[in-house]
Amino acid sequence: MQQILIDCDPGHDDIIAILVALAHQDQIEILGFTTVAGNQTVDKVTNNLLKVLDYLGLRYDVAKGARQPLRRPLEVQPLAHGESGMDGPLLPEAKSHPLAISAVEYLRHKLLNSTNKVTLVALGPLTNIALLLTLHPEVRPKIEKIAIMGGSLDSGNILPRAEFNIYHDPEAAKIVFSSGIRIIMSGLEVCYSGSVTHDRLEIFNNDHKVSRLVYELMDFFSQYSKQRNINSSPIFDMTVIIHLLKPEIFKSKLYYIDVETEGALCRGMTVAEKRESLPFDRLNTEVLLSVDNKEFVDYFIESIQSLDKTSL
Repeated sequence: MQQILIDCDPGHDDIIAILVALAHQDQIEILGFTTVAGNQTVDKVTNNLLKVLDYLGLRYDVAKGARQPLRRPLEVQPLAHGESGMDGPLLPEAKSHPLAISAVEYLRHKLLNSTNKVTLVALGPLTNIALLLTLHPEVRPKIEKIAIMGGSLDSGNILPRAEFNIYHDPEAAKIVFSSGIRIIMSGLEVCYSGSVTHDRLEIFNNDHKVSRLVYELMDFFSQYSKQRNINSSPIFDMTVIIHLLKPEIFKSKLYYIDVETEGALCRGMTVAEKRESLPFDRLNTEVLLSVDNKEFVDYFIESIQSLDKTSL
């Protein structure tokens, strides 16, 4: 069984990714959660996660992390995620609270006390992960891999050549990609490859607890695409989780990836070295390129329906 720690900034797609992971606890053991500023402030995204866990009747460790990038001011994304960071569902206020220790200290504790290697699942900006690797290098041997939602080979969604999570804290991303730890990058290409057509989301328009939550999340989140006359929406962060569970439906390639930290047009660009002469041992990142859309979307739907059966 894979053991994972999820670092996130919920976020509609973060929550759906977490729901898919929860549906497969026979394959994935979630050891805990940490939060980071990104889609919204760290206070808001932490509250979003706690509200969802309370709604589902679940108890997990949640440790609050970085309030801003390593070297830059905070830039949140209300256009995509709303002022709360998770507009749409009207959930009761959280009764549970985050842990008293910071995300970085929590990650250090969990890794050093684990008997197995652990996968870090990074669904937001990489600030917490970079701080962990910098301040506590002793944890590196306990990390199996870092599975990241972020980056792109050829495009961007915040700048012409930059994806938001990497753009938000490019200095942190540079530290992580240069860490020597195995990286799996779910960039924009594979996320768009797995886009869900809006008509298929109607299957969640029912009274089941988890389906209703997914429907309300996507009813808000899909407005960004609908306003641009696009008939489908990527659920970015879910790609990372489904790859951990069902890697055989993905296509990928090894690249050397570095991160551009400056530039008005390409701050946060994940630069892939595409020259074939590069030695194999320098290829630091498995980049997911595409996914079988039907298999991907069917698996998503089946996962949520399965979780409905255990969340009465």
